[in-house]
Amino acid sequence: MTIRTLRLPSGQTIPELGMGTWRMGETPKNRQTEVAALRHGLDLGLSLIDTAEMYGEGGAEEVIAEAISNRRAEVFLVSKVYPHNASKQGTIAACDRSLQRLQTDYLDLYLLHWRGSIPLTETLEALQTLQQAGKIRSYGVSNFDVADLEEASHLPGGKAIATNQVLYNLMRRGIEVNLLPWCRQHHIPIMAYSPIEQGRLLNHRTLQAIAKDRGVTTAQVAIAWLLHQEEVIVIPKSSRIEHVNQNYAALELQLNAAELSTLNQAFPSPTKAVPLEML
Repeated sequence: MTIRTLRLPSGQTIPELGMGTWRMGETPKNRQTEVAALRHGLDLGLSLIDTAEMYGEGGAEEVIAEAISNRRAEVFLVSKVYPHNASKQGTIAACDRSLQRLQTDYLDLYLLHWRGSIPLTETLEALQTLQQAGKIRSYGVSNFDVADLEEASHLPGGKAIATNQVLYNLMRRGIEVNLLPWCRQHHIPIMAYSPIEQGRLLNHRTLQAIAKDRGVTTAQVAIAWLLHQEEVIVIPKSSRIEHVNQNYAALELQLNAAELSTLNQAFPSPTKAVPLEML
């Protein structure tokens, strides 16, 4: 299957479906299972891997390093900096640590994990410095609402923000009111994390009914719904081979108009703005 791509403001292309690594690298006995899952995903063509220095306090990055050994050129690699590390020098140092753990000399995309107390001007300055040094190819943000993006867009380097990674799934549609339209207007793709709400969507009757009728899993329905949205990248967790296979198969699942209508009725979009949700 061909994995569709989106074009970032930097000109880079990024796959619309990738592999998430939240909670990886936390349990040593699971390491080889996690490495095998990521390698299997690469074999399928799932080249986008998302991580963060927060995940397993660097453990997830070390798992990825093993998985992508001798395959770096195949991978679109994303990591994130903690807000408390996001000063100018702190961001550069954090990036260097991530690169060391990942055993690579560059990231395709580097994100500020969420807004903290350090001024955005410092973080953006650091991200531009890293980009000019060739250590990152593009940069962006995570868990930013419209006001944060508006503020950043008026700062030096703010217009180069390439993506905003946020919580988005059938149960969390608040971004559709203001944030998603703003990002589309400014050509900033959304990266949707926790597409199955950490498993809580799997037992929903409507999803189960559609999945049973189509002969697929409930997770595939939830992921396919996100893949149907414009300018959205989906990064489900990929710690086991069977889950990677299910996520990959969601690319083939085209929900029809009746199914989309049923899902909209079961999971209605808010009618007014709500605060940005995080997990």
